[in-house]
Amino acid sequence: MSLESVPPKYAQLVQALQRRIESGTYPPGSMLPSEHQLIQEFSVSRPTVVAALRVLREQGWIESQQGKGRFVRGRPAMATVESNRPGQAYLTSPETDAPGELIEAGAVALPNRMAALLDARPHSKAFLRRRLLAREGEPSELVSLWLPLELSEGTDLTSGEPLPQGIRQHLQSRKGIRFDHIVEQITARMPTAQEAKQLGMPKNVPLLAVFGAVRDASGRPLVAVEVLLPADRHELEDAYPVS
Repeated sequence: MSLESVPPKYAQLVQALQRRIESGTYPPGSMLPSEHQLIQEFSVSRPTVVAALRVLREQGWIESQQGKGRFVRGRPAMATVESNRPGQAYLTSPETDAPGELIEAGAVALPNRMAALLDARPHSKAFLRRRLLAREGEPSELVSLWLPLELSEGTDLTSGEPLPQGIRQHLQSRKGIRFDHIVEQITARMPTAQEAKQLGMPKNVPLLAVFGAVRDASGRPLVAVEVLLPADRHELEDAYPVS
């Protein structure tokens, strides 16, 4: 769950409570203010408070004890680890932050896997934006963004210039859609001849393929992203609480 600039009210509350925990205002072991107290202090609705507390609990900042209340655990250890999620990074970071070139943009037939991620018919038309990213002057990863044709209309996704904002922010400002969550899958396979050439990698080295299906709050698919990473140049790391 991304808590970005100009976040919804529940995310603002999450950030405010995290700051208080980190500053020691709410030290580890102390009881968190009640829902009613938070509603009164922050002038928000009960659903906003409930959503914020759920996020804090899921992320490991607080814990609930039945019949007693919610207690502060402190800043979770996982919060100090930088999660490396290529799909999410591409969707939220400005393209100008990642040197590369646009190698394809336009309407194409959906491959079976991408059609499944978008809940679309195989080989139906969708918009594809594909960029070859580079690190230290060498090809590093191949990133493909797929979305329904109607969502690409009126956007700058056909531009050969890197976008000065993330895909998420661009689509939100141009089309009014809001990303809620990403369902991510990671597989390994051998590269095609074209992929090996584009990425400057030997044909006998496998690819790590990261697929992300971006959905709105109702579960409707909005965008699918595919990130291809040469396995000899990348490793994926994540952090999560043990419940």
